[in-house]
Amino acid sequence: MQEPPPEGGGVPVPTQTKLLINGELVDAVGGKTFPVIDPRTELPICEVAEATAADVDIAVAAARRAFDLGPWPKMSGRERGRILFRFADLLEAHAEELAALETLDNGKPLFFSRNADIPLSIDHFRYFAGWADKIHGKTIPVDGDLFAYTLHEPIGVVGQITPWNFPLLMAAWKVAPALACGNTVVLKVAEQTPLTALRMGELAIEAGIPPGVLNVLSGFGETAGAALSEHMDVDKVAFTGSTEVGRTVMEAAARSNLKKVSLELGGKSPVIVCEGVDVDFAVEQASYALFFNHGQCCAAGSRCYVHDSVYDEFVAKVAAKAKERRVGDPFGDVDQGPQVDADQMKKVMRYIQLGKEQGATLLAGGGRHGDEGYYVEPTVFGDVQEHHDIWNDEIFGPVMSIAKFSDLDDVIARANRNAYGLAAGVISNDLNQVNTLTRGLRAGTVWVNTHNVYDAAMPFGGYKQSGIGRDKGEYALENYLEVKTVAMPMEGAAWK
Repeated sequence: MQEPPPEGGGVPVPTQTKLLINGELVDAVGGKTFPVIDPRTELPICEVAEATAADVDIAVAAARRAFDLGPWPKMSGRERGRILFRFADLLEAHAEELAALETLDNGKPLFFSRNADIPLSIDHFRYFAGWADKIHGKTIPVDGDLFAYTLHEPIGVVGQITPWNFPLLMAAWKVAPALACGNTVVLKVAEQTPLTALRMGELAIEAGIPPGVLNVLSGFGETAGAALSEHMDVDKVAFTGSTEVGRTVMEAAARSNLKKVSLELGGKSPVIVCEGVDVDFAVEQASYALFFNHGQCCAAGSRCYVHDSVYDEFVAKVAAKAKERRVGDPFGDVDQGPQVDADQMKKVMRYIQLGKEQGATLLAGGGRHGDEGYYVEPTVFGDVQEHHDIWNDEIFGPVMSIAKFSDLDDVIARANRNAYGLAAGVISNDLNQVNTLTRGLRAGTVWVNTHNVYDAAMPFGGYKQSGIGRDKGEYALENYLEVKTVAMPMEGAAWK
């Protein structure tokens, strides 16, 4: 176990390590715990409660009581919104603490935790707090003497499983719309990075979210996650993570009570650099598209197509930029911290080795950074072919793959020739090119001359094997609502 840091040292000591169930912070059944590892040092930070199927049963029962008998789904949307606004205010009041916990747990630079992850999480709760009193159905003109309308009602008990790459933000993406719609939630957070979500659960009590409405469990996917996915009293499950695990979640949902499912899954996003662009600008954008969050981003621009007229200049400059990236302790002045854990570092290193063996040209990086912590050198491969594993598989690390193109129709076809369809990037000065590419690319989000924009109002989700449904924006409400149709006779109406 790490020694506590000196006073004012900037590295936090976690204080909330218990589960949140039915409005109380509790130990796991049987007192089970597991260590949370510091990716900077490979040493334990602390022990947290390990939820298993027994804890899932207790949490689901609490959520069911809160939904069937409690005030949350029955109160006005405006009152729910007020509580969610109060929750957001509390998160903001503890923003510095949460940012430091996120960096300690995940390894991302403190600059990004402070300026991206935590503010975006707070904004997400505020955005959906504003939606809480604007959820309504429609009146429907029908033939005959009938009055027909729809009601939009909460689904019920929602199980949610979130990943480790943006721990608090992904929890916010799931929890905020579900609660705004009047559902109750059992949230299972990634075992690698549970600390901010557990602290969020403690703040939920202070915000006045009623007991059982939000339950937060730390535990492993094979036990707690599986139990939640197949639970007969969970009405809907929402999952963010790999496509492989998404299939398992969907199978469990179908095998149990055929619960509703929304999935935000993997990606292998193309970035297309067109002719005539400012190459320095293109290098900045493509580097940010890939290396943001150490490449641990489902929408990372990991397949970079560069027009042959600017290819040589682009690869020289992007490789030089990668070599300049500062890798080190995320509490320092760095661009990149460690990968999240040993398994992820080993996976990235395996793909780098495959890139070398299969004939791609290594332009930068290619090794582990240092001998302590899960650090990987920012890596760039050129002349990548479409049969190379680094071109087709989601690596989830700081590995950029670059290929040439010369024809617009050809690059659209090549970009779409992949199992994923989460996001894409276009770097172009030509409006006609932009229109052709944004309509031709089979992806849920296309960023033009920018990348990694995650405003709460913008829907996010994928085509093909990148998922089902959308997070964020008004579209996210559809994941957490049932539509009920009501029809009744209407006599003597002045008009129909």
